[in-house]
Amino acid sequence: MRTLLRHRWFKSCAAIAVAGLTTLAQVQAQAVDYPNKPIHLVVGFAPGGASDIVARLLQPELQRRLGQPIVIDNRPGANGNIANEVVARAEPDGYTLLLGNPGPLVLNPFLYKQVSVDPAKAFMPVSQLTESPMVVVVNAASPVKTMRELIDRARQHPGKLAYGSAGNGSSMHVAGATLQMRIGVPMIHVPYKGSGPAITDLLGGQLDFMPDSRSTTLPLIRDGRLRALAVTGATRAADLPNVPTVAEAGVPGFNVTTWLGVVAPTGTPVAVVQRLHGAFVDAMKVPAVAARFEELGTSVKGSTPEAFGKALEAERNEARVLVKQTGMTIE
Repeated sequence: MRTLLRHRWFKSCAAIAVAGLTTLAQVQAQAVDYPNKPIHLVVGFAPGGASDIVARLLQPELQRRLGQPIVIDNRPGANGNIANEVVARAEPDGYTLLLGNPGPLVLNPFLYKQVSVDPAKAFMPVSQLTESPMVVVVNAASPVKTMRELIDRARQHPGKLAYGSAGNGSSMHVAGATLQMRIGVPMIHVPYKGSGPAITDLLGGQLDFMPDSRSTTLPLIRDGRLRALAVTGATRAADLPNVPTVAEAGVPGFNVTTWLGVVAPTGTPVAVVQRLHGAFVDAMKVPAVAARFEELGTSVKGSTPEAFGKALEAERNEARVLVKQTGMTIE
């Protein structure tokens, strides 16, 4: 009897081993054959926005390198949560990818009372593509001439200064909330549906200041309608060399940037992720593409999946603290 049971046990183990090897062989075969059909790049924001512009800028170069059509699939809504759901439900085969920013990939689980997708579990990193510091601007008619003066004014009038953003949970909101937390002074956040309406109100005198992308603000800075006080990154921006960082202006360690990165559903074969990573990085090195990124006020990153994963983990830890201390939320 014991011999029979031992025989059955060995037979069962052998079957499991064979099944495992078969599955591994299938995954490896898929990776070698990848890609053999169109790839969908899901963008969580509307056509014409910064994320969509980058996706369409990279589209032809990715198609050349991967040999398949790249379909840009815009799924706007809920600060990127809708796009998160689409990609999280997709097969982990490398044919459905997400182009995301700090909102859907980092902040949303902390800002919403409930989200259906936890990006930390649902996605695996492919590459951080870009990084761009924002610029803190005021109306050119404002009496505030420097970032230090803005900070002093906020401290002299706690809870009075108002700043605009492209919406709750946007990078502009994060920059303003981080400034508020770091200087220990409450300020009024006014969310808009996009940075355009916010800039209009800043120019009209309804807002005191605003952190915004350089691609949006540079034309207005150059024609004298806005004044640049500081950039929000760790170093000065090449297109605003005389504008200090927020850290230089008296908030040590301040570093808030906006970025775009690509992720795939968890379980995507590592060989497929590496193939995608190589294609994205090579596409961004094309001189015409790199020049266009520079015009948009952003720098090319092209980080490895491992480096992007560590960066996401660090930002999630920071976001948890930021949301808890400032009360940031989205209903």
